[in-house]
Amino acid sequence: MKEIAKIRLRADGDVRYYLANGMKFQPGEKVIVEADRGLEAGEVVSPNEESTDINLVGKPMRKVIRKVNRWDEEQIAKNREKKKDLMNICSQKIKERNLPMKLVDAEYSFDRSKIIFYFTSESRVDFRMLVKDLASIFRVRIELKQIGVRDEARMVGGCGPCGKQLCCAAFLKDFEPVTIKMAKVQSLPLNPFKISGLCGRLMCCLAYEYGCYKDLSKGLPEVGKEFKTEEGKGRVVSVNILKRTVTVDFGDGKIKSIGIDKKKEEK
Repeated sequence: MKEIAKIRLRADGDVRYYLANGMKFQPGEKVIVEADRGLEAGEVVSPNEESTDINLVGKPMRKVIRKVNRWDEEQIAKNREKKKDLMNICSQKIKERNLPMKLVDAEYSFDRSKIIFYFTSESRVDFRMLVKDLASIFRVRIELKQIGVRDEARMVGGCGPCGKQLCCAAFLKDFEPVTIKMAKVQSLPLNPFKISGLCGRLMCCLAYEYGCYKDLSKGLPEVGKEFKTEEGKGRVVSVNILKRTVTVDFGDGKIKSIGIDKKKEEK
């Protein structure tokens, strides 16, 4: 039985399992872990777990080397200070090469053996010459990583329509599918400007209460459908899912709100 922990690496939120190596972790702790080439800094996202399988990702897991110490913190701070220079130089080279890409973020690996540049683009980009340009300047391994607009929002951060920090930047670990059906079930306006986030995609929070609304909507008629009541037939003009009531238009100006749980539906 081995103890493992989930560690988030880099700005793109990449989360992987690592062998705890005899240490106990709590969410939020900073650690240094083994990486493909050298060492990498990461953040613990869950307490230790026990597992008999050390090949959860199809290959042996790497291990946590240590918790971050004072020297590590200074190294991480120095790497962050270089971010502005990395961004400026890469942006200039992208402009010179006239590449259809938008630079989002850049960072050194912990041991400065690699620099990762994150970008968005609406199409595939041939950035081989750009990599050569950057490698000749920085003299380290260069990696360019294309990300989606939701990942961009997570990196850049900001406030949503609710006035709070973006969920993706604050606490979301993975992006779950969000569909327009979720907005329909919750009777939200299908105006793209009102149900889309800063990334331009449907807001992640549409999924939070979707399951609850879906359960509560069972047995409720749809708007526009004919509906039979003890007072006769009418047409549904609105539905209140939380109160489980429907507003029915019987014609001749007669409109009435009816509680579904209290009425005996004719079949």
